[in-house]
Amino acid sequence: MPDNLPVSAAPFFALPDHTVVALDGPDATAFAQAQFANDVIALPPGNWQWNAWLTPKGRVIAVFALLKPAQDRVLLLLSDTDAGEFAAQLQRFVFRRKLKIAVADGLQVNGAFQKPDSAESARIGILGEELELDYGGDQQPRTVRLSPTAAPARESDLQARWFAQDLRAGLPRLPATQREQWTPQQLSLERLHAFSVKKGCYPGQEIVARTHFLGKAKRGLALFETDATPATGDTVSDGGKPLGQIVSVLPASPSLALAVLPLERGPGSLSADGAQLREIALLDGLAR
Repeated sequence: MPDNLPVSAAPFFALPDHTVVALDGPDATAFAQAQFANDVIALPPGNWQWNAWLTPKGRVIAVFALLKPAQDRVLLLLSDTDAGEFAAQLQRFVFRRKLKIAVADGLQVNGAFQKPDSAESARIGILGEELELDYGGDQQPRTVRLSPTAAPARESDLQARWFAQDLRAGLPRLPATQREQWTPQQLSLERLHAFSVKKGCYPGQEIVARTHFLGKAKRGLALFETDATPATGDTVSDGGKPLGQIVSVLPASPSLALAVLPLERGPGSLSADGAQLREIALLDGLAR
Protein backbone atom coordinates (compact mmCIF):
# COMPACT_ATOMS: atom_id res chain seq x y z
CA MET A 1 0.00 0.00 0.00
CA PRO A 2 2.55 2.65 -1.13
CA ASP A 3 2.20 6.23 0.16
CA ASN A 4 4.24 7.92 -2.56
CA LEU A 5 1.84 7.79 -5.52
CA PRO A 6 2.08 10.84 -7.82
CA VAL A 7 -0.88 13.23 -7.81
CA SER A 8 -2.03 12.01 -11.23
CA ALA A 9 -2.28 8.47 -9.84
CA ALA A 10 -4.31 9.52 -6.80
CA PRO A 11 -7.36 11.54 -7.95
CA PHE A 12 -10.29 12.32 -5.71
CA PHE A 13 -12.31 9.34 -4.54
CA ALA A 14 -15.41 8.94 -2.42
CA LEU A 15 -15.14 8.44 1.35
CA PRO A 16 -18.48 6.67 1.96
CA ASP A 17 -17.79 6.13 5.67
CA HIS A 18 -17.69 9.92 6.17
CA THR A 19 -20.84 12.05 6.53
CA VAL A 20 -21.73 15.63 7.43
CA VAL A 21 -24.17 17.06 9.98
CA ALA A 22 -25.02 20.77 9.67
CA LEU A 23 -25.90 23.19 12.48
CA ASP A 24 -27.53 26.30 11.03
CA GLY A 25 -28.91 29.36 12.78
CA PRO A 26 -27.94 32.30 15.00
CA ASP A 27 -27.17 29.94 17.89
CA ALA A 28 -25.08 27.41 15.92
CA THR A 29 -21.75 28.43 17.46
CA ALA A 30 -23.14 28.80 20.99
CA PHE A 31 -24.81 25.40 20.81
CA ALA A 32 -21.63 23.70 19.56
CA GLN A 33 -19.66 25.46 22.32
CA ALA A 34 -22.01 24.08 24.98
CA GLN A 35 -22.06 20.51 23.65
CA PHE A 36 -18.57 19.76 22.35
CA ALA A 37 -15.19 19.48 24.03
CA ASN A 38 -13.17 22.01 22.04
CA ASP A 39 -13.45 25.80 22.05
CA VAL A 40 -15.76 26.63 19.13
CA ILE A 41 -16.21 30.29 20.08
CA ALA A 42 -12.44 30.85 19.82
CA LEU A 43 -12.36 29.26 16.34
CA PRO A 44 -12.43 32.05 13.72
CA PRO A 45 -15.02 31.73 10.93
CA GLY A 46 -13.43 30.16 7.88
CA ASN A 47 -11.42 27.66 9.96
CA TRP A 48 -11.81 24.12 11.33
CA GLN A 49 -10.65 22.09 14.32
CA TRP A 50 -10.74 18.57 15.69
CA ASN A 51 -13.45 18.17 18.28
CA ALA A 52 -15.29 15.50 20.27
CA TRP A 53 -18.68 14.90 21.84
CA LEU A 54 -18.56 13.33 25.30
CA THR A 55 -20.94 11.68 27.71
CA PRO A 56 -21.52 13.37 31.10
CA LYS A 57 -18.96 10.90 32.47
CA GLY A 58 -16.33 12.23 30.07
CA ARG A 59 -16.34 9.29 27.64
CA VAL A 60 -15.92 9.94 23.91
CA ILE A 61 -19.03 9.41 21.78
CA ALA A 62 -17.38 10.60 18.57
CA VAL A 63 -14.28 12.38 17.28
CA PHE A 64 -14.84 14.64 14.28
CA ALA A 65 -13.69 17.64 12.29
CA LEU A 66 -15.72 20.74 13.15
CA LEU A 67 -15.89 23.34 10.38
CA LYS A 68 -17.02 26.92 10.98
CA PRO A 69 -17.68 28.40 7.54
CA ALA A 70 -19.60 31.25 9.21
CA GLN A 71 -20.68 32.30 12.69
CA ASP A 72 -24.19 30.95 12.06
CA ARG A 73 -23.13 27.71 10.34
CA VAL A 74 -21.19 24.79 11.82
CA LEU A 75 -20.48 21.53 9.97
CA LEU A 76 -19.50 18.28 11.66
CA LEU A 77 -17.49 15.90 9.47
CA LEU A 78 -18.05 12.45 10.98
CA SER A 79 -16.41 9.11 10.26
CA ASP A 80 -17.82 5.67 11.07
CA THR A 81 -20.91 7.29 12.61
CA ASP A 82 -24.58 7.17 11.65
CA ALA A 83 -25.20 10.85 10.82
CA GLY A 84 -28.98 10.56 11.23
CA GLU A 85 -28.65 9.03 14.69
CA PHE A 86 -26.01 11.59 15.67
CA ALA A 87 -28.22 14.50 14.55
CA ALA A 88 -31.21 13.05 16.40
CA GLN A 89 -29.20 12.73 19.62
CA LEU A 90 -28.01 16.35 19.31
CA GLN A 91 -31.55 17.54 18.65
CA ARG A 92 -32.58 16.52 22.18
CA PHE A 93 -30.45 19.36 23.59
CA VAL A 94 -31.62 22.21 21.36
CA PHE A 95 -34.46 23.40 23.65
CA ARG A 96 -35.22 27.04 22.78
CA ARG A 97 -32.07 27.81 20.83
CA LYS A 98 -32.44 29.28 17.34
CA LEU A 99 -30.90 26.37 15.54
CA LYS A 100 -31.60 23.73 12.90
CA ILE A 101 -29.74 20.40 12.97
CA ALA A 102 -29.81 18.19 9.88
CA VAL A 103 -27.81 15.64 7.95
CA ALA A 104 -26.17 17.55 5.09
CA ASP A 105 -27.24 15.14 2.36
CA GLY A 106 -26.20 17.67 -0.26
CA LEU A 107 -22.54 17.48 0.77
CA GLN A 108 -20.53 14.46 -0.34
CA VAL A 109 -17.15 13.71 1.25
CA ASN A 110 -14.26 13.08 -1.14
CA GLY A 111 -10.55 12.64 -0.49
CA ALA A 112 -7.25 12.67 -2.36
CA PHE A 113 -3.62 12.03 -1.53
CA GLN A 114 -2.41 15.43 -2.70
CA LYS A 115 -1.89 18.93 -1.34
CA PRO A 116 -4.95 21.19 -1.19
CA ASP A 117 -5.45 23.81 -3.87
CA SER A 118 -6.77 26.44 -1.46
CA ALA A 119 -6.90 25.16 2.14
CA GLU A 120 -3.91 25.29 4.46
CA SER A 121 -3.65 23.83 7.96
CA ALA A 122 -6.81 24.92 9.84
CA ARG A 123 -7.98 27.37 7.17
CA ILE A 124 -10.91 26.15 5.06
CA GLY A 125 -10.51 26.51 1.31
CA ILE A 126 -13.44 27.55 -0.87
CA LEU A 127 -13.55 26.27 -4.44
CA GLY A 128 -16.86 27.32 -5.95
CA GLU A 129 -19.49 25.17 -4.20
CA GLU A 130 -16.86 22.97 -2.55
CA LEU A 131 -15.22 23.32 0.86
CA GLU A 132 -11.65 22.04 1.08
CA LEU A 133 -9.71 20.85 4.15
CA ASP A 134 -6.02 20.20 4.61
CA TYR A 135 -5.97 16.69 6.16
CA GLY A 136 -2.26 16.21 5.60
CA GLY A 137 0.39 15.39 8.16
CA ASP A 138 4.15 15.65 8.19
CA GLN A 139 4.71 12.69 5.87
CA GLN A 140 1.56 12.47 3.74
CA PRO A 141 -0.37 15.26 1.96
CA ARG A 142 -4.14 14.69 1.97
CA THR A 143 -7.13 16.77 0.95
CA VAL A 144 -10.80 16.46 1.88
CA ARG A 145 -13.48 18.18 -0.17
CA LEU A 146 -17.12 18.57 0.77
CA SER A 147 -18.84 18.71 -2.58
CA PRO A 148 -22.36 18.65 -4.04
CA THR A 149 -21.27 15.63 -6.09
CA ALA A 150 -19.57 12.39 -5.06
CA ALA A 151 -16.27 11.41 -6.60
CA PRO A 152 -15.97 7.92 -8.13
CA ALA A 153 -15.62 5.03 -5.68
CA ARG A 154 -12.31 3.95 -7.30
CA GLU A 155 -10.18 1.23 -5.76
CA SER A 156 -10.90 0.12 -2.21
CA ASP A 157 -7.13 0.26 -1.61
CA LEU A 158 -7.34 4.05 -1.61
CA GLN A 159 -9.93 4.04 1.17
CA ALA A 160 -7.80 1.54 3.10
CA ARG A 161 -4.80 3.85 2.67
CA TRP A 162 -6.90 6.72 4.03
CA PHE A 163 -7.91 4.69 7.07
CA ALA A 164 -4.28 3.68 7.61
CA GLN A 165 -3.09 7.28 7.50
CA ASP A 166 -5.70 8.22 10.11
CA LEU A 167 -4.41 5.52 12.44
CA ARG A 168 -0.76 6.39 11.81
CA ALA A 169 -1.53 10.00 12.80
CA GLY A 170 -3.32 8.91 15.97
CA LEU A 171 -6.83 9.78 14.76
CA PRO A 172 -8.96 7.05 16.35
CA ARG A 173 -11.58 5.49 14.09
CA LEU A 174 -14.05 4.19 16.65
CA PRO A 175 -16.52 1.40 15.83
CA ALA A 176 -19.76 1.29 17.80
CA THR A 177 -18.30 -1.06 20.42
CA GLN A 178 -15.60 1.46 21.33
CA ARG A 179 -17.83 4.52 21.78
CA GLU A 180 -18.52 5.85 25.27
CA GLN A 181 -15.59 3.80 26.62
CA TRP A 182 -12.63 6.19 26.73
CA THR A 183 -11.76 9.67 27.97
CA PRO A 184 -10.15 12.16 25.56
CA GLN A 185 -6.82 11.69 27.35
CA GLN A 186 -6.98 7.91 26.99
CA LEU A 187 -7.44 8.43 23.24
CA SER A 188 -4.55 10.94 23.25
CA LEU A 189 -6.77 13.60 21.72
CA GLU A 190 -4.41 16.29 23.03
CA ARG A 191 -2.17 15.29 20.08
CA LEU A 192 -4.88 16.66 17.77
CA HIS A 193 -5.73 19.67 19.99
CA ALA A 194 -9.26 18.19 20.03
CA PHE A 195 -10.40 19.31 23.48
CA SER A 196 -10.08 22.29 25.80
CA VAL A 197 -9.57 22.44 29.55
CA LYS A 198 -10.04 26.23 29.68
CA LYS A 199 -13.43 26.83 28.04
CA GLY A 200 -16.74 26.80 29.92
CA CYS A 201 -18.90 23.82 30.77
CA TYR A 202 -19.72 21.00 28.38
CA PRO A 203 -20.72 17.37 28.99
CA GLY A 204 -17.83 15.60 30.72
CA GLN A 205 -15.83 18.82 31.21
CA GLU A 206 -15.34 18.32 34.95
CA ILE A 207 -13.76 14.89 34.49
CA VAL A 208 -11.57 16.05 31.60
CA ALA A 209 -10.32 19.08 33.52
CA ARG A 210 -9.73 17.14 36.73
CA THR A 211 -7.71 14.52 34.87
CA HIS A 212 -5.65 17.24 33.23
CA PHE A 213 -4.94 19.46 36.22
CA LEU A 214 -4.34 16.63 38.69
CA GLY A 215 -2.03 14.84 36.28
CA LYS A 216 -4.03 11.63 36.40
CA ALA A 217 -3.81 10.70 32.70
CA LYS A 218 -2.09 7.34 32.93
CA ARG A 219 -3.15 5.81 29.59
CA GLY A 220 -2.88 6.84 25.97
CA LEU A 221 -2.80 5.56 22.41
CA ALA A 222 -0.11 3.30 20.99
CA LEU A 223 0.17 2.15 17.37
CA PHE A 224 1.12 -1.36 16.31
CA GLU A 225 1.74 -3.46 13.22
CA THR A 226 0.81 -7.13 13.32
CA ASP A 227 0.88 -9.98 10.82
CA ALA A 228 -2.42 -11.27 12.19
CA THR A 229 -5.56 -9.17 12.65
CA PRO A 230 -6.81 -8.62 16.20
CA ALA A 231 -10.38 -7.47 16.78
CA THR A 232 -11.45 -4.21 18.37
CA GLY A 233 -11.97 -4.88 22.05
CA ASP A 234 -9.27 -7.54 22.23
CA THR A 235 -7.11 -7.37 25.35
CA VAL A 236 -3.46 -6.41 24.94
CA SER A 237 -1.17 -8.30 27.30
CA ASP A 238 2.52 -8.76 27.94
CA GLY A 239 2.08 -12.48 28.37
CA GLY A 240 1.63 -12.15 32.09
CA LYS A 241 -1.16 -9.66 32.66
CA PRO A 242 -3.64 -7.58 30.66
CA LEU A 243 -2.45 -4.04 29.95
CA GLY A 244 -5.01 -2.45 27.65
CA GLN A 245 -7.38 -2.85 24.75
CA ILE A 246 -7.48 -2.56 20.96
CA VAL A 247 -9.71 0.35 19.88
CA SER A 248 -9.15 0.62 16.09
CA VAL A 249 -8.04 -1.98 13.55
CA LEU A 250 -7.26 -1.92 9.83
CA PRO A 251 -6.98 -5.44 8.37
CA ALA A 252 -4.10 -5.41 5.90
CA SER A 253 -0.72 -7.01 5.36
CA PRO A 254 0.54 -6.09 7.87
CA SER A 255 -2.47 -4.95 9.88
CA LEU A 256 -2.51 -1.71 11.87
CA ALA A 257 -4.03 -1.39 15.34
CA LEU A 258 -4.45 1.45 17.82
CA ALA A 259 -4.61 0.44 21.47
CA VAL A 260 -5.16 2.25 24.77
CA LEU A 261 -2.26 1.29 27.04
CA PRO A 262 -0.44 2.60 30.12
CA LEU A 263 1.81 5.54 29.31
CA GLU A 264 4.48 3.96 31.49
CA ARG A 265 5.05 0.29 30.86
CA GLY A 266 8.06 -1.93 30.92
CA PRO A 267 9.83 -3.49 27.93
CA GLY A 268 8.67 -6.80 26.57
CA SER A 269 6.62 -8.29 23.78
CA LEU A 270 2.91 -7.55 23.54
CA SER A 271 0.12 -9.55 21.96
CA ALA A 272 -3.64 -9.41 21.43
CA ASP A 273 -5.58 -12.65 21.07
CA GLY A 274 -2.38 -14.43 20.05
CA ALA A 275 -1.35 -11.78 17.49
CA GLN A 276 2.15 -10.46 18.17
CA LEU A 277 2.24 -6.64 18.20
CA ARG A 278 5.14 -4.53 16.94
CA GLU A 279 4.94 -0.95 18.22
CA ILE A 280 5.63 1.85 15.73
CA ALA A 281 5.73 5.59 16.27
CA LEU A 282 2.67 7.77 15.75
CA LEU A 283 3.10 10.47 13.13
CA ASP A 284 2.76 14.16 14.00
CA GLY A 285 1.33 16.93 11.86
CA LEU A 286 -2.44 16.36 12.01
CA ALA A 287 -3.09 18.75 14.91
CA ARG A 288 -5.14 21.78 13.97
